[in-house]
Amino acid sequence: MAKQAHLFTAGLLALSVSTAFAAVPANYPSDYQKVIDAANKEGKVVIYSTTDTATAEPIIKGFEKLYPNITVEYNDMNSTELYNRYVSEQASFSGSGDVVWSSSMDTALKLAKDYALNYRSPEADKLPAWAVWKDTAYGTTYEPLVFIYNKRLIKEEEAPKSHTALAELVKGQQERFKNKVTTYDIEKSALGFMLSVEDMKHDPDYFTHLKDTAGAGMVVQSSTGTMLERVSSGENLLGFNILEPYAKTRMAKDASLGMVYPSDYTLVLSRVSFISKQAKNVNAAKLWLDYLLSQQGQDIVANKANIASIRSDISGDNDVDGLTKKLGAVLKPIPVNDSLLEYLEQNKRLDYLKKWRTAAGK
Repeated sequence: MAKQAHLFTAGLLALSVSTAFAAVPANYPSDYQKVIDAANKEGKVVIYSTTDTATAEPIIKGFEKLYPNITVEYNDMNSTELYNRYVSEQASFSGSGDVVWSSSMDTALKLAKDYALNYRSPEADKLPAWAVWKDTAYGTTYEPLVFIYNKRLIKEEEAPKSHTALAELVKGQQERFKNKVTTYDIEKSALGFMLSVEDMKHDPDYFTHLKDTAGAGMVVQSSTGTMLERVSSGENLLGFNILEPYAKTRMAKDASLGMVYPSDYTLVLSRVSFISKQAKNVNAAKLWLDYLLSQQGQDIVANKANIASIRSDISGDNDVDGLTKKLGAVLKPIPVNDSLLEYLEQNKRLDYLKKWRTAAGK
């Protein structure tokens, strides 16, 4: 995804004379009004995110409706670009993001460990315990990783229902699936690397399955959008480790795309967010994070941005409870904890990449 800077400023001039627009929620600290007042004086919040702008737009608009004196400067980029840009800016003490919001959970946690402000959100108690790391970094979504397939070229009953079935299908029909299976390029996508490691943790035969799946030639990409497009067009037939929200959004207007929740295990990703220690707009950043985690913000995440909520008290079924009722123990949430950092250690990362390249034929 190309980097974008997106500003939402509707209503700003007309309402700038006021200093506070939102009532402090009942369960928030008694002095939270001071945060709101200071944030209004700051006047903006800078977000560095891997969530594409179109998906994030209703979330941003909801925030600016609540705090119309604060402009959201939204920078949309891929996970590797976000990491490299943020680290460079932090090292030079130049202008940077006030808030990081990344789908690459491991690199986001590494950034949080080095650069995040310790801040316990008033919403923290409403989140699963595994989604809060040291009152610093927070999981914000609940997103299954799915298989996708071209319904014009693969019948529903033929579509693989597990990681083992995917490997067996491709291995058994190598000519048919030659260069027709797609997934992340884990060397170019930090998200792809993390998902591969998590697959390895849950599948004792991961590298064998990867070798069988890649045996006919596997096509790797750095973005979900490209994979969805290629499977939809028929250029590829199957894709795996695809973010469910993007697949569902595409399926709503594209009858050629099918989706499967793997029955052996379905990884669940949670986009990680934190506030920078060096944030120039630290109070506005606190408002943004608290809003994103709040029932109001998460309702917009689930029902307007179409990303499943990390909470269990959201209207509709696009949240933790709704997905648990649908899929049960198959769901394997990736916890926001130090286990994410293990394979970011340089030697371990290089060894893993070598094993992956060998199995994937790259």
